[in-house]
Amino acid sequence: MSESNLEEIFIKRSQQKKKTSPLNYKERLFVLSENKISYFDYDPEKKKKKALKGSVDLEKIKCVETVFPDDSAPSERQFPFQIIYDEGPLYIFAKSDEIRKKWIHRIRHVVRFNKDLMQKYHPCFWEDGVWKCCQQVVKQAMGCRVLETRNGGFKQSHRKSRKPLPPTPEEDKPCRPLPPQPPPQQQGPGPGSTVIAEYPYVPQGPQDLELRKDEEYTILEMGDANWWRAKDKYGREGYIPSNYVTEAMNGLERFEWYCKNMNRSQAEQLLKTENKDGGFLVRDSSKAGKYTVSVFSKVSGETTGICKHYNICTTSQGQFYLAQLHNFTSIPELINYHQHNSAGLVSRLKYIMSNRADSAPSPFGLGYGVWEIDPTHLTFIKELGCGQFGVVKYGKWQGQHDVAIKMIKEGSMSEDDFIEEAKVMMKLRHQNLVQLYGVCTKQKPIYIVTEFLSNGCLLTYLRDTLNNPTAIHLLEMCKDVTEGMAYLESQQFIHRDLAARNCLVAANGTIKVTDFGLSRYVLDDEYTSSAGTKFPVRWSPPEVLLYCKFSSKSDIWAYGVLMWEIYTLGKMPYERLNNSEIVDKVSTGLRLYRPQLANERVYSIMSICWRDKPEDRPTFIELVSNVQDLLYEMQ
Repeated sequence: MSESNLEEIFIKRSQQKKKTSPLNYKERLFVLSENKISYFDYDPEKKKKKALKGSVDLEKIKCVETVFPDDSAPSERQFPFQIIYDEGPLYIFAKSDEIRKKWIHRIRHVVRFNKDLMQKYHPCFWEDGVWKCCQQVVKQAMGCRVLETRNGGFKQSHRKSRKPLPPTPEEDKPCRPLPPQPPPQQQGPGPGSTVIAEYPYVPQGPQDLELRKDEEYTILEMGDANWWRAKDKYGREGYIPSNYVTEAMNGLERFEWYCKNMNRSQAEQLLKTENKDGGFLVRDSSKAGKYTVSVFSKVSGETTGICKHYNICTTSQGQFYLAQLHNFTSIPELINYHQHNSAGLVSRLKYIMSNRADSAPSPFGLGYGVWEIDPTHLTFIKELGCGQFGVVKYGKWQGQHDVAIKMIKEGSMSEDDFIEEAKVMMKLRHQNLVQLYGVCTKQKPIYIVTEFLSNGCLLTYLRDTLNNPTAIHLLEMCKDVTEGMAYLESQQFIHRDLAARNCLVAANGTIKVTDFGLSRYVLDDEYTSSAGTKFPVRWSPPEVLLYCKFSSKSDIWAYGVLMWEIYTLGKMPYERLNNSEIVDKVSTGLRLYRPQLANERVYSIMSICWRDKPEDRPTFIELVSNVQDLLYEMQ
């Protein structure tokens, strides 16, 4: 065995495929080689490895860290650690802390040149659909604890080769024993903690509590992740939407210059509209966990100006900077300095630009516990269009809340099945999904009430509204869709009808996916093939066209077609072919051509979505990473 290799018998925890699936713990022989970590079935009697059960490429590893063991864990599972890579955490249990330290130290050393090493991690397990440390319900959610050292303190680089390097002094020195792990700490607000309202909220029902922007509230109960019971300073109690508040004195959210979930195109639009020299804001970068300062500058005497975008960088000691030699321990300190000194920027940061007053997120429904909506509380204002289920109208709920109302024509939907499924769909919550608010089922036709997005259907927006989009703007649209779909994928939810016509555009340009899962309940023949199966032929992969086999990988194929729609500004896929010709030609290798607005890198992302075998296509989590990396390079 090579000196760089390690072998050890560990207990491996199986990865949960569904929230309800049981956890399994099995002994495996783990082998660390030059390029990967492999694990094998093991015969303890013959002391030999058997079949390969899986592997992780070293270049895909983003973090290696310990995990707090469960309170009730048996003695053989007291020393867990995690290897985090593209598909999530791999949980492993060592026989002793010494063996665990040895493996963590060695793996950290060999992956120290990997791109995208993580700065934050989850110190506790993902279990039963939730992170036990911070209670987040998305498996791919960013970590809640900052790594004290950057994956072992190794400086990141962009080394492409995995050829072994000569030994370094750090490698030859014995590893100093680590201090004992502190007990797990509560991450984020908890019952009894104080939060500040980022946005105003008007109560939608008697159980709700009004929120006034910038006022403090005390959390009383958090049984529902989306609606917290809280108390205001006057002693009034009620439920508030959890995405409208932030923990007091914690994070960037308390600063007016921080515009969360704003992309580059939206920042430029806001800065140019305000047209103030030195106007600025701080936003999330396209790279997860990083931030960008966007600044507007005008040359003296001119009416037009330019936008510049500066990525906030970090030193190896964890300090922040925009201009080298000007390092700060926090981002607020950095912003404060550049408000008084340009120090290499195009302008001093003079005026805070914020869209908070106009960008409150959609609440998680029309009040706590609202599911069945009284149709007399709906006011119909205008028709938005006619979909496969019937007419869609814009309206108001109780005269004040914007909603979209789908009026389901009789005979177009399997209503009973949908109503049962809608209870599950209401629990799906993501900034890039159209929020389902509730249903009206006590009369005919039934209504589906959803969040209203003022810019309408993405397909129409591409064809009629979007003028001279930049390459970054088009890719940001794709990024929005991938993130919404990655969330659906994490919830084991298949869309089945992903296309530009089933995405909507918000007032600020954010793209949100809608109608996820509804195609299962269609009773008309709009999508019916000659075999009688319903599916959107032009967005379907060979396994659906030939065998009606839907999966998250058929959604991946459809996403590639949706990307093509975006980069052709709304053209019809395979526009010269009819449905039967598409089935024949796509099944034998035909693929959509590269759009003129798409470069080779963008087209390569489309192409990997259209691989023949479903297992060869990426996951949405991998697509998010690909799109983020490309956006980061372009900026």
